[in-house]
Amino acid sequence: MTHGLKGALLACLLLLVWILPSRGQEGDLLLRVLLKEVPEGQEVSLLLPEGQGTVRARGEAQGVWVEGKVQPFWEFPGPYFRLDGRTYRGGVRLLSQGGKLLLVNLVLLEDYLLGVLPAEMPEGFPQEALKAQAVVARTFAVNRLSPRAPYDLCASEVCQVYLGFAVETARHTEAVRGTRGKVLSYQGRAISALYHADSGGMTAGSEEVFQKALPYLRPRPDPYARGPKSQWQVSVSPERAAAALRAMGHTPQGSDSPVVLERSASGRVWRLRLLGVEIRGSEAQRLVRNLGLPSALVEFKGWRAEGRGAGHGVGLSQWGAKGMAEAGYGYREVLGYYFPGTFLSDLLLGGVPGPEEAWARR
Repeated sequence: MTHGLKGALLACLLLLVWILPSRGQEGDLLLRVLLKEVPEGQEVSLLLPEGQGTVRARGEAQGVWVEGKVQPFWEFPGPYFRLDGRTYRGGVRLLSQGGKLLLVNLVLLEDYLLGVLPAEMPEGFPQEALKAQAVVARTFAVNRLSPRAPYDLCASEVCQVYLGFAVETARHTEAVRGTRGKVLSYQGRAISALYHADSGGMTAGSEEVFQKALPYLRPRPDPYARGPKSQWQVSVSPERAAAALRAMGHTPQGSDSPVVLERSASGRVWRLRLLGVEIRGSEAQRLVRNLGLPSALVEFKGWRAEGRGAGHGVGLSQWGAKGMAEAGYGYREVLGYYFPGTFLSDLLLGGVPGPEEAWARR
């Protein structure tokens, strides 16, 4: 991987981001993270800090109802708030859209990562693996910035799991601060920084799962990936298979057990036949996941599945990163292996106080 590519390389990207000019953290990016959406008419409560009490709100056709007043949207600037028993850094915006009330956390990028990293990688992993995960999670978030949409990211595994302040740890915070502002770029833009738990010994090309071939997301051996699901066996029932097919719009035509007819470049299922129905491409991999199997790197022996790895297999293998770090590789080398041809670039963020100082001022 080439290092030291500076702000000029990402100038076009930075034109798209939101800047938060307050709180003495000039230059950091402001993310909008969807925490929750509820149907119109359903009331939610937010606990505000410093004796400001509880705010009750609900979505209505005319806008957002907050404590008896309806307005187009409602915002609380922070510096923190509490929702459903969980504390979040930053502020919150409520808006009514599509028959739902959206609760969106307005949070600085580096603060956001403090609540993502513990949810995505165990604290006990080596520090260099945690740093690699921090860069990938940061890049994933920057790549998803969408100023025209009501939010940039969600807080679930559909995007990245984000659990707020309570999950923060010293080791995860050290990894975030030690890579502050670092992102992976390709041709001057933040990459699609995908990751998964365990490649099973071979990562997948992006087109195998997401239908688009990207030059930095190619299949390659992953010898350091050794996790609890590096090898597994699962029994699949015909009933589960029939339900999975119907959920994808297919009608079972027979009673035959799964047979892999074709594999992808990484060895994953690419064409599969079961219950008289043949599925191919990324849809075949989706069917495998719907069967409850950890990955599509699998062989079938009747209704018994024997496979390797966990997750879609594209990009960074978290257990592989752990293995590389334990073998003495630094986070830059880890990232260079899983994302070949990319640059480790600076977003050139301004000076941001450490998270413990920022929290102490609250």
